[in-house]
Amino acid sequence: MKSNKNWKVSAVLFLLSQNISLFGSSIVGYAVIWHITLETSSGFWMMLATIFSNLPQIIISLWGGALADRFNRKYMIMVADGFIALATLGLAISYWTGFQDKILLLIVLAIRSTGAGIQSPAVNAIYPQIVPKENLTKIQGINQTVNSVCLLLAPAIGGVLLGSIGLVWAFMVDVDVVTAIIAITIMSIIKVERQNTTVNTNSMISDIRAGIGYVLKHSELRKLIVFYAIAFILLTPAMVLSPLMVERTFGNEVWRLTANEIIWTIGSLVGGVFIAFRKQIKNKVFAIAVCFIAFGVAFGFMSIATNFVIYLMLILVAGFFMPILTTAQTVYVQEITEPNVLGRVVSSLQIASTSALPIAILFLGPLADIFSIQSMLFVSGILLVICGMLYGKLRLIK
Repeated sequence: MKSNKNWKVSAVLFLLSQNISLFGSSIVGYAVIWHITLETSSGFWMMLATIFSNLPQIIISLWGGALADRFNRKYMIMVADGFIALATLGLAISYWTGFQDKILLLIVLAIRSTGAGIQSPAVNAIYPQIVPKENLTKIQGINQTVNSVCLLLAPAIGGVLLGSIGLVWAFMVDVDVVTAIIAITIMSIIKVERQNTTVNTNSMISDIRAGIGYVLKHSELRKLIVFYAIAFILLTPAMVLSPLMVERTFGNEVWRLTANEIIWTIGSLVGGVFIAFRKQIKNKVFAIAVCFIAFGVAFGFMSIATNFVIYLMLILVAGFFMPILTTAQTVYVQEITEPNVLGRVVSSLQIASTSALPIAILFLGPLADIFSIQSMLFVSGILLVICGMLYGKLRLIK
């Protein structure tokens, strides 16, 4: 990017905007998922919630990436944020007027997911337009830290709202809409360097094909996306089914579900601070491989934990490595990808990670009603260790 003496101000405002938006969305997201968990205690309904939360984002992401390479990424982020907030507002009005149905929750999850599919590629692709290349790792580390603070507060507030006033009034508080308004207002004043775009006469499908072709021809991106997809399939038991495991193994009190999310987030907070102080991750591929292995080891021990405190300590360890993985992966992609296709490459990686969850939950959700989640954690842990070792080894083979 060109020299910008005010890039730090723009970066701070951008991080503030996105994390305020994340905070509001997370409160609503936790409230919905926990409501479904406590109302159904069903792996099948957890499967549906996961699919409706991820499938629309997967479908729309390729178009979102192509749009992010064609149009103003700043305005795309603002429009998508407003779209997501309006969906939540509609849900709040519906519940307040007495129309309350789990199917409606699934529909709103799908609408919010669609907005995320447009917003996420633009958010990840806009960083190099705001932040100099040499500062990307540090800014991503700071972002992961602030993310963790928001996600630390969100489940606590979501748990309090759900446990004290119920889902209806939790929606009526509707912090998602308020935070979206604040986030959009802040985003509107940020100065963003113009994208290097040319007049594009190609169809959207042609742009998408070109983006996919770029990824397939790029050996490093190809390896990363394949292993990232495999890893996220193996992360599913811990990422999606852990509330169900807590409810079945340790008790169905709301505070336990809240603690499950909070402790993970505390670990992520510490990991984000660690990244922010390091400033650089020299060998990002090695860092990604180590994170896969660390997740596998933690999940393996979680599968045999019979004490809730020990279980939470292992969640803490796993949470620590998530911002390291995210930062290493994000900056690595930003560094090795040409700016004019970055939106499409980001969307491809996003599809690899988000599609893994619903694909895995299609099988694991129903199996969770037959087999123990502990056994799933144990198997996924072993496979994650193998995945990390293979990714690190293949990277060394030129």
